[in-house]
Amino acid sequence: MVERDNELKGTTFTISVLHISDGEPERIRQLLAEKVAQAPYFFNCAPLVINVSRLEHIPDFEQLKELVESEEFVLVGITGARSEEMKTAAKAVGLAVMASGKSRKSEPEPEPAPAPAAPEVVPEPEPAPLTPSKVHVGPVRSGQQIYAAGTSLVVLGSVSPGAEVLADDSIHIYGTLRGRAIAGARGNTRARIYCQQLQAELLSIAGTFQLSDALPAGLIQQPVHIRLDNEQLRIDRIK
Repeated sequence: MVERDNELKGTTFTISVLHISDGEPERIRQLLAEKVAQAPYFFNCAPLVINVSRLEHIPDFEQLKELVESEEFVLVGITGARSEEMKTAAKAVGLAVMASGKSRKSEPEPEPAPAPAAPEVVPEPEPAPLTPSKVHVGPVRSGQQIYAAGTSLVVLGSVSPGAEVLADDSIHIYGTLRGRAIAGARGNTRARIYCQQLQAELLSIAGTFQLSDALPAGLIQQPVHIRLDNEQLRIDRIK
């Protein structure tokens, strides 16, 4: 039997980002507790990154780590550090120092290679095989979870409170969305959510989420389309 060596590969995970403007522990604890109370299954043992770009001073990272983990999150690192001192303080307690996608894009791009002297004839690639959408007929009941791995999810019915629908691509709900909808579960930022009536407990696309208390009042119980726009969820009424 041939044994495979250990391998280091790149991949994409969904990680929530907590933006803080001060290091006040009780304010942070209250915010996390409120979010967990609204969607406990979604946040249970969820990885978390803290964005420290708004901070003017170096916080007590050891205290922050204990606080975050006491609310059942897993603190994996920080992003937005503006000084080497802050990065060093975070590393000292075992936190990763991460760069956001925008930070990477701000770096100068390499000069393009010169064009070849003569055009090359490149054969057209064969189209990738299509993965059919997963279709669920009927309601999704409280406590039930439906996941469409590697494809989109179509629900021909309503999603009850306490129910959860997930897809690696987009989610289409031909009914009322009262539970949780998580599209782009593996980091697909182009995924979208559609529903005929919005009353969701939680919406999430590629790790960017919005809870029921932040939904626009004018769009409650309306047919809507949700997408990512500049790293924020945008909800538009379907006309």
